[in-house]
Amino acid sequence: MAEAPGGPVPKRIWVRDHLRGLAESGGPGAALPSERALCAELGVSRPTVRAAVDDLVAAGLVVREHGRGMFVARPKITQELAPAGTEPGFSLPRARGSWASTVLEFGTVPAGTALGRRLRLPPAEEVAYIARLRLVDGEPMAIEHLHVPAALVPGLAPGDMESGDFYELLGARHGVRVHEAVQAIEPTVLGDREARLLGVPAHSPALRFERLTTDREGRPVEYVQSVYRGDRYRIVSRIALGGPDGEGDGLRHHPGIPPGDLAAGAHGRSVTTGDVQPVL
Repeated sequence: MAEAPGGPVPKRIWVRDHLRGLAESGGPGAALPSERALCAELGVSRPTVRAAVDDLVAAGLVVREHGRGMFVARPKITQELAPAGTEPGFSLPRARGSWASTVLEFGTVPAGTALGRRLRLPPAEEVAYIARLRLVDGEPMAIEHLHVPAALVPGLAPGDMESGDFYELLGARHGVRVHEAVQAIEPTVLGDREARLLGVPAHSPALRFERLTTDREGRPVEYVQSVYRGDRYRIVSRIALGGPDGEGDGLRHHPGIPPGDLAAGAHGRSVTTGDVQPVL
């Protein structure tokens, strides 16, 4: 069995690096050698190769197709949150790819205690509830559960939620001008029903989004919970660590940068990108 170049590097790591080199030289969509061929070429065991491939699949660089083999992942479809001029917050350019929706559930429900607290509504107030499957270029990407005060959207129909921009609809038809949103993101795994809808195995990794949207008067107009496929979506931040003069200007902490790694009193701007990974 071959030794890892350079000494005590775990075999899985240098097998992974070898595969990464093949992926970069082959380009998107290129076929990669089978696990059996890699074992013979590199002189390592099948579990070692499989673990290395699993790492690259989890990183979104390689995809497996049952009965066909392994392939280099195709380019990302990018949706970027960009600074909105001189005002705080971010604007949301349109994502690339063809986005569409299939409505799964549609109706009205009482706000209840928890949802009413978020939307600042009495518990008995009616809320429009829409569950929809979001698709990119015809492939399932996410499941969204939207809650909107029913009084804001009279006459809303399921067909209104299957195409177009919902925020544009709110403004043009209902006079609701969205202004800000606070969004939280956390890792999760998919339940059986979610996995079936998204076409992936149960307990696959996913990202859970929770968003509360307000209008220009600060009134809550939408509360959304979504799950996005973990194998096709990732969050990327581009961070400016200092001001134009090269000096830091106040950043205390940013996710991924341990506190104390930046000078006290420094701050930076970040641009967050959501990448949608198409299936082969």
